[in-house]
Amino acid sequence: MESQRRHPRVFSCEFFPPNNEQARHRLQATREALVRIRPAFFSVTYGAGGSSRDRTRQTLLDIQQYGEVEAAPHLTCIASTRAQTREILSDYQGLGIRRIVALRGDMPSGENSVGHFRYARDLIAFIRAETGDHFEIEVAAYPEFHPQAANAHQDLLNFRAKIEAGANSAITQYFFNAEAYFRFIDSCQQLGIDIPVVPGIMPITNVKQLCRFSDVCGAEIPRWIRRRLESFGDDRDSLISFGVDVVSELCQRLLGQGSPGLHFYTMNQSAPVLAICRNLGLVG
Repeated sequence: MESQRRHPRVFSCEFFPPNNEQARHRLQATREALVRIRPAFFSVTYGAGGSSRDRTRQTLLDIQQYGEVEAAPHLTCIASTRAQTREILSDYQGLGIRRIVALRGDMPSGENSVGHFRYARDLIAFIRAETGDHFEIEVAAYPEFHPQAANAHQDLLNFRAKIEAGANSAITQYFFNAEAYFRFIDSCQQLGIDIPVVPGIMPITNVKQLCRFSDVCGAEIPRWIRRRLESFGDDRDSLISFGVDVVSELCQRLLGQGSPGLHFYTMNQSAPVLAICRNLGLVG
């Protein structure tokens, strides 16, 4: 973990683009509340195959209009062409965007062709070839390993390939086992990887949703946490209180061991993130 201690501590938050005006106003209130944790950037997700492209762009504009926090769009490459990606990059440069979260993404429903980019490293290399050092490029990391990886070592080599292609820093998939992150960082160091790897943090607010996400992305929910969550039944207040305590303890341990910040998967909600940050002493 010593390599991570050398990097400046960065906090950031992820949003998904709202699908109507009411949700857009709610997200504005969420953003305004989360400014209190002094995030370095707000990232905005991008639907499979660019399905939310227009809404992602509008959300970026909303963040920029508010002006206090940098906007960082996600950009996925699966099923995309070079021409489409070049157009998006040019648009983002024109908007003054300086940071991108570069991802492979999921294959859109009904799509058969992977397009011009098979892997995230191909997208990263393309961004560098087209725009030089204009963008800070964030990439994904998987402490519990990508669910489609052949094995743990190959997953680490894939991660290193993204860095060699031009990535500046990484955000992990969320996890609840700090040891998985520590072991991952140790493995990265052995491969000469020394970029910042910021832990992704998922507040616990909805058990069914969390279990569904975790089954898809390969994030393990420890059995003791899952059983406790199930025990609360319809007692939402107790569930959220427990979730805040569990995630706060995880974050305290990560920061205490030298992680270079935290990236919150907010689900467009501010209250759980602020509760965790209060426990960490990041807000009053």
